[in-house]
Amino acid sequence: MTTWTDQTADRPISLTAPSGIDRAAHHRLDEAWLAAAWSHPTTRCFVVSGGQVLIDETPDGRTELVMTPSFEAPLTEAHRYFLGNDEEGVSYFALQKDALPGRIDQSARPAGLREAGLLLSPRDAGLMVHAVGLENWQRTHRFCSRCGERTVIAAAGHIRRCQACGAEHYPRTDPAVIMAVTDEEDRILLGRQVHWPEGRFSTLAGFVEPGESIEQSVRREVFEEAGVNVGPVEYVASQPWPFPSSLMLGFMARATSTDITVDGDEIHEARWFSREDLRTAFETGEVLPPYGISIAARLIEMWYGKPLPTRSVI
Repeated sequence: MTTWTDQTADRPISLTAPSGIDRAAHHRLDEAWLAAAWSHPTTRCFVVSGGQVLIDETPDGRTELVMTPSFEAPLTEAHRYFLGNDEEGVSYFALQKDALPGRIDQSARPAGLREAGLLLSPRDAGLMVHAVGLENWQRTHRFCSRCGERTVIAAAGHIRRCQACGAEHYPRTDPAVIMAVTDEEDRILLGRQVHWPEGRFSTLAGFVEPGESIEQSVRREVFEEAGVNVGPVEYVASQPWPFPSSLMLGFMARATSTDITVDGDEIHEARWFSREDLRTAFETGEVLPPYGISIAARLIEMWYGKPLPTRSVI
């Protein structure tokens, strides 16, 4: 039997490769150090707005974040986030703005993580996912959940403080499980969410609930969404997924039943696929592969035995 180790073991999961950036969290509360870093001539920054950044193609065909020296950056004081330093000591900042800046050369274009994450270097992708995660949290947590008063930004964008009651609030990360479920015939269970277009299938996923282990969450979510019981659960890898604030925890799981009953609320349709079934469905267009940036694609590849077909980013 073909296994995932034959052709897909070395394929990295997007947004998880080592970025070469030290987040240097110990500097976030050092205002003097941050001011010096911001004013240093080697410091680079970029704007993030609505989950998007500007990217550009280089003459040698690479795609890069559009970054500028800090002294050329658009003005913003409160929404300036320190992201870390590279091995050469260069500091990186993200600037949260209501809109991306225009470009005189008109060659750059805005892009979100679903597109840019597949094109950027590990360094740039790591910087972008950090910045987008902070921006998503900052935009939705401006008021104190304890007393309702407005909060202020601290720790270079990584804390919000309430000056009324003294509470500190930290960036939210929601753990979610995502799993490739297979049965005794080595078929894979894929589902289509109610709001997805016709033909788009992927692995099942869901959020971890309070007081629940991740293994329990895998079994509960699969049963709730598809009516299938799950036995052994094996952790594979994780992936930051700031849409808006998730950490995806990837698993392989073995089903102990095969009858499908979809919940109708989250999952509209679920099916068992053999490798031949899925290959034929890809070729005919009956099934659209998941986005290449998603850990879902890698989980399916682990079972499928080779890279999935690519499709355009929407």
